[in-house]
Amino acid sequence: MKLPPLGTPSPTILYRLSPGLMDEAELTAAKKHFVTYKSRMSALGGDLVIGRYSVLPFYQELENDLGVVGAKLVNTYREHRYVADLQNYVADLGDMTFQTWNFRDIHTLPDDIAFELKGETNSKKGKWPTHMFAKDKRAAVEVFTKLQDDSLLASQEIYVRQYIPLKKLAEGIGGQPIAMEFRFFVLYGQVVSGGYYWSSNLDQLEKVPDASVVPHSFLQKAIDRVKDKVAFFTLDVAQTESGDWLVVELNDGQMSGLSENDPNILYRNMKHLTWDRYCESP
Repeated sequence: MKLPPLGTPSPTILYRLSPGLMDEAELTAAKKHFVTYKSRMSALGGDLVIGRYSVLPFYQELENDLGVVGAKLVNTYREHRYVADLQNYVADLGDMTFQTWNFRDIHTLPDDIAFELKGETNSKKGKWPTHMFAKDKRAAVEVFTKLQDDSLLASQEIYVRQYIPLKKLAEGIGGQPIAMEFRFFVLYGQVVSGGYYWSSNLDQLEKVPDASVVPHSFLQKAIDRVKDKVAFFTLDVAQTESGDWLVVELNDGQMSGLSENDPNILYRNMKHLTWDRYCESP
């Protein structure tokens, strides 16, 4: 399948090179399979725009600007908000993810279990022992107080999640557990790529686990529960110490890092799905 001629409305990548996010290798893969551009002004009427690392912080404004010329984002702002606040998808995933409470309801938390705290979108995984893990409800209050000093998290709702030990493969800085965890990119209800989550800790592993170990039936069940709410998202899943699988979180696929996903596989599969859905194959 060839790329369309320049000036032809098509699925496109609006990208932003960003340290720690999109690098030259990913951009090369994107250019192999999609028309790419750095400015929203390049979008044409009829374009489907996948905004890799380029939709924030002015997501609603970008959606409106693209709409003026008749182009549209792969995820609407409403779809983005669905995955940007975990209380939305936790309700849909039910027992497939960790039991979750809003910190404002801390009085309802059990007294005899441990917790992890995170913002509606972000967390302090790098400070896991002090800014995420809480051995009990009293400790959860202490962690919450620390999170209020973080400018990013102070503006987000803080959620308290039941701590369930995951299968640990290594230990990061400060005791952060490096788990049997994977990231899957999902587009229109189909997995387009999967890879090990902890890409920055590969040197600590004897062998990098392959995403194929995650049961397909589990993935499909989770996808089926949320696919009607968002078109393009990442599904992070992990194995517990007991061998069960749980969904850790969802994120907007436009802003999610690759982890150990192969960008050529990701963009190749995305190309086929988007062309099949929106355009005649060129």
